[in-house]
Formats: sequence, structure tokens, C-alpha cells
Amino acid sequence: MKFDEFIKSLSKIENIQLPAEASHFKMVPPFRQEFLRKQQEAIKKAKHAGVLALFYPDEIQKTKFALILRNTYNGVHSAQVGFPGGKFEKQDRSIEYTAVRETYEEIGVSPNVINVVKKISQIYIPPSNFYVQPFIGFTSTTPTFIKQEDEVEAILEIALDHFLDENSVITKKVATSYSVEVEVPAFKLNGHVVWGATAMMLSEIKDLLKELM
Repeated sequence: MKFDEFIKSLSKIENIQLPAEASHFKMVPPFRQEFLRKQQEAIKKAKHAGVLALFYPDEIQKTKFALILRNTYNGVHSAQVGFPGGKFEKQDRSIEYTAVRETYEEIGVSPNVINVVKKISQIYIPPSNFYVQPFIGFTSTTPTFIKQEDEVEAILEIALDHFLDENSVITKKVATSYSVEVEVPAFKLNGHVVWGATAMMLSEIKDLLKELM
């Protein structure tokens, strides 16, 4: 999709009701549905984070958005694909500020060119005890990405048309912190399998965009 068409559609997003769990449950591993209903006490003690789905035009004005492949390290999100973003810090004036700040730190897109257009549904991530607030935003300029070397293995530029294609949704067997191996719904984007919380956020974004277009 051409970026100017995308922006025209995106201008209507504020009036769209969030699908929330209806979207999330499409990408939830079977063992997690009941857990999600019982997590309210855990959320009260969770750390907070903000992430950003940043859309932009590529060199030929096609719409893309950025994901990151995290470096391999000793932690629960090692070598996983996610949105740029990170932990809320005491000096941050809002969780939206956190998402934009972390996007700048991780992929090098200046806050001065980022327009945040919608806050979508929060998601609790049990293994890391984070309650994550995702945002949808855009920049009208083609970014020159600069990855944060100590945290980001690669920046993945995902074409909107590829993301919206139903063939991007697959089923994948993965090792999890809850079970040795389970079959889960996932997205396959640019050759990478995206599942768990990030897939749940992507599912809501996909449903919102489908309603707009």
C-alpha cells in the first residue's frame, strides 16, 4: 500500500473501538487463555513498559513498519522479535514518552519526526512481569535506522501488505517457560516467527487496520 493512502486511512483510527481481547485471543497459546483471566493481581505489581508500532514510507513510498530482533542474552526475551520500546523510567513524563524515547534509542528514529496516533490495549507479559502499553505511530520520512548494538541484533522492515496477508499467520511449535513445547499461533514476517505478546499486539493492530481500509 502506498504511504499516502495509508495515512488517509490512519487519520480515522481515533474513532475506532479497540478489539482488545477479541484480537489477542486469536494469537494466544492455548495454555495461556485461562491464565490471562487470572492475572489481575500480578498486574498490580508489574513493571511498566511502552512500545511503538512505527509506520513509515520506504524509498518507493510503500508502507512499512519496524520490528526488532533482540540480541541473544541471558534473559526471557533473548533472540525474540518485538517492537522497539522498553521500561518506564522515573524521569519519563509518560508511558508514551517512554515508547518514543526507547524507539529512538533502539532504532535511531528521532522523536521530532514521530507522530503517535493511538494507544492500544495493554498486555501483561508473565515471564518478565511487564505490563506493556503499545502505541501506533508514524513518521512521514523514510528513516535512516541506527540500531542499538548492545540490545538489537537486527531491524526488521515489514511491508504492510505482507503483514495484512492472511498467509502471514501460521502455527508453530515453540519451547516456552510454561511447557517444554507447545503449538502456538504466530506471524511469519520476513522469515521470522513472531509469537506471544508481540503477536497479540500485532493481531490487534491488524484488526484495527483491516477495519479502516
